[in-house]
Amino acid sequence: MPPAEYLTVLTTIDSAARAEEIARGVIEARLAACAQISASVTSVYRWKGEVETAEEWQILFKTTASRYDALEAHLKGVHDYDTPEIIATPVVRGSAEYLAWVSEETVAP
Repeated sequence: MPPAEYLTVLTTIDSAARAEEIARGVIEARLAACAQISASVTSVYRWKGEVETAEEWQILFKTTASRYDALEAHLKGVHDYDTPEIIATPVVRGSAEYLAWVSEETVAP
């Protein structure tokens, strides 16, 4: 199977305000065509040997594979976490019109 041309990329952050700031910055930089911010979720995880619980907001970006490296670098640069969650999932199929829009909106400036 050829590599995916389109991706959804997930990250989380500790406040709705920061989620919107990050999402706006990514869209303004044309690193993704769309960012969706989900309502808060409760995350339970192990960090530095301790089990932690935190309220977080998920941001899901729609982008092209060719913009992934720049998107990851941007997220690492603006993120508040030492080790931010940045997970890309290939888009296996999608409507031609929507994917064309994603391509148009992620052309590097």
